[in-house]
Amino acid sequence: MVRSLWTAATGMIAQQVNLDTVANNLSNVNTAGYKTQVSEFKTLLYQTLQTRTTTANGEQKPVGAQVGLGVRNSAISSIFTPGKMITSESDTDFYINGKGFFAVRGEDGNTYYTRNGNLGFTLGSNGNMLTNSDGLPVLNSAGNPIILDDDLILGNVSVNVDGELCYPDEDNNPQPMGVTIGVFQFNNPNGLEKMSDSLFAQSAASGQPINEATNANVERSQILQGYLEGSNVEVADEMVNMIVAQRAYEMNSKAIQASDEMLQQANNLRR
Repeated sequence: MVRSLWTAATGMIAQQVNLDTVANNLSNVNTAGYKTQVSEFKTLLYQTLQTRTTTANGEQKPVGAQVGLGVRNSAISSIFTPGKMITSESDTDFYINGKGFFAVRGEDGNTYYTRNGNLGFTLGSNGNMLTNSDGLPVLNSAGNPIILDDDLILGNVSVNVDGELCYPDEDNNPQPMGVTIGVFQFNNPNGLEKMSDSLFAQSAASGQPINEATNANVERSQILQGYLEGSNVEVADEMVNMIVAQRAYEMNSKAIQASDEMLQQANNLRR
């Protein structure tokens, strides 16, 4: 009975983490570029109560008796399915149609990756720099910040599907400026380390970033100007997951209550 108490307790702890994950998904339903997270579980050790042996009559017992000792969270994985394409009135909002990620340089000097295409130009001492909504520089295909001359009319800057920045010539025809927004892929996006602000960090599990501009072995993504990628959270599915987690938590609490009542009856036998 003490074993059942601890087993049910592990179930309650696991379902609490599951509910936390569902709540985080629902809270980010309107976050651009957010990817749904899913809790995964695994069983704990099994205790052998009886091994495979023979009965007192010599009959074979091919199956032993093992009892599980509970559950724990093994991982919280992100689902990298495309989010909804949302029309935007901003010329610096971009949607990645493909498996790629934008690259930004963090305040610590490291490179981070995101699907959030809510970008904009920030006027600095060297010119107009393309940044994300937090002011972090967006990197080009060479891994450098994108900085334009301050004498350009930013409203006339456009981006084609290949990520090339264009500026109109004398005939008002967009011409490439020789600058391409960097787009990178990973062999295992699920291995990326999740950071705040919809950013991901490279890890040993994700592998090295693959530059779409220099690697011909990957399918290049398209960049669509004037659109944003919404989150891929399905509210109806998350509400169902919340109910399932709540019911599982309740069942585990009932198991603890039943074990407590059985222990109480066992203690009353002494009276």
